[in-house]
Amino acid sequence: MVKTIEGETFRNEDWYGDEFTDSTYVGCTFLHVDLMEASTRGTVFQDCTFGNVQFNASRHTDSAFLRCTFKRCNLFEAEFTGCKFVGSTFTESDLRPLRVFGGDWSFVGLSGADLRGVRFEGVRMREIDLTAANCAEAAIVNVDLSGAQLHHANLVRCDLRGSDLSALDPSTTQLTGAIIDPAQAVVIAQTLGLEIR
Repeated sequence: MVKTIEGETFRNEDWYGDEFTDSTYVGCTFLHVDLMEASTRGTVFQDCTFGNVQFNASRHTDSAFLRCTFKRCNLFEAEFTGCKFVGSTFTESDLRPLRVFGGDWSFVGLSGADLRGVRFEGVRMREIDLTAANCAEAAIVNVDLSGAQLHHANLVRCDLRGSDLSALDPSTTQLTGAIIDPAQAVVIAQTLGLEIR
């Protein structure tokens, strides 16, 4: 049976290493909560606010963080598998070295985020905001980036193979040493107005 908690505020809680399964939190606020090495499975957070929450080395499977706000949170070595973050935003948060496998991160706000060395694999990230994000040496492979905002993003030495780069404007991003596949090279060439014969 799914437990639903609405509108509560959790402050200075120590949930280190705890396991959360099949619970739903709606409109809740989490402030200075320790979730280091915690795990969630089938847990839903909807319209929740996370402030100064420690997610270090936490593991999340088939959970959802929908339209949530993360401010000054630490996600060092956090891992998300098959999770949804649709419509969520991150500000002033430590996201390195985050690992994400599968799931849906569409419409997520990561403007200006430091994403150096993070890994997104097989993730749906439609219309994600990566404006001025630092993705140097990250792995963003087999990712749906259609409609993504990539203006002034740093993709230096970023592994982009298999990802949808149709929204990428090479003239407004840093791409030195980025790794792409032949099909992506054609897409970028066409974006630059080149004719391939």
